[in-house]
Amino acid sequence: MRIKAVLAALILALIPATATAAANPYERGPAPTAASVEASRGSFAVTSAAIPRQSNFGGGTIYTPTSDLTFGAVAISPGFTATQSSVAHFGPRLASFGFVVVTINTLSGWDDPDSRGRQLLAALDYAVRTNPRVDASRLSVMGHSMGGGGALRASVSRPALQASIPLAGWHSTKSWPGVQVPTLVLGGQSDPTAPNSQHSLPFYTSMTAAPDKAFLELRGGDHSDPRSDNVTVRKYTLSWLKRFVDNDVRYDQFLCPAPAPNTLISAYRDTCPHA
Repeated sequence: MRIKAVLAALILALIPATATAAANPYERGPAPTAASVEASRGSFAVTSAAIPRQSNFGGGTIYTPTSDLTFGAVAISPGFTATQSSVAHFGPRLASFGFVVVTINTLSGWDDPDSRGRQLLAALDYAVRTNPRVDASRLSVMGHSMGGGGALRASVSRPALQASIPLAGWHSTKSWPGVQVPTLVLGGQSDPTAPNSQHSLPFYTSMTAAPDKAFLELRGGDHSDPRSDNVTVRKYTLSWLKRFVDNDVRYDQFLCPAPAPNTLISAYRDTCPHA
């Protein structure tokens, strides 16, 4: 009888875990830890392929996890006069955590933010057409500087996107009440090119229709820091994409409650709780 009781207890203990896994078929990779969200690589091996210049975006590189699963996708735009090399480190890193990633070149280095937004969406459409590992229902955008402004414009143009992350975003439009996409606005405290008071903060404050949003200010960060390969950017960009593209509530612990200011973060605002 004791053995039966023990077996019954084990079965009951397993039921919640099984139900949770069945409720979210989009979870990819092991449960996150404080160390894993800051790590340079996740658990998936990654392949990459060059994308030739297209009529509606400047080509780039697509990074794909080596797996038979399908994955959410994120397209990432560089800033004014920059190429995909400035955001290339996001490609293999995010792909290794379970995303198909497209880092793009723009048609011209001088393309304005709205053009970059259209090109981000074109890159996502290209990935959906050409890569069988992409789940077309789980798409997202990121961008640096004018590419970040492009991410905002893409979010307004395509509200079905699951997440948006403008990094030190620059746009002449300051009010974005039309954004209906969960958006993480990430800026540098000492950015002289896109000061937070003139860009990231007005963007964040004006997103009254966004179901979830956050503003993260990197302590001492300048214009290039928000897209750089550092542990704070790693942690929060990954957690945001996991939470909203994969609906992976295991990552909520890194976003809610909102982190207090510290030696790395000078300010953080959020609409917690998400779940």
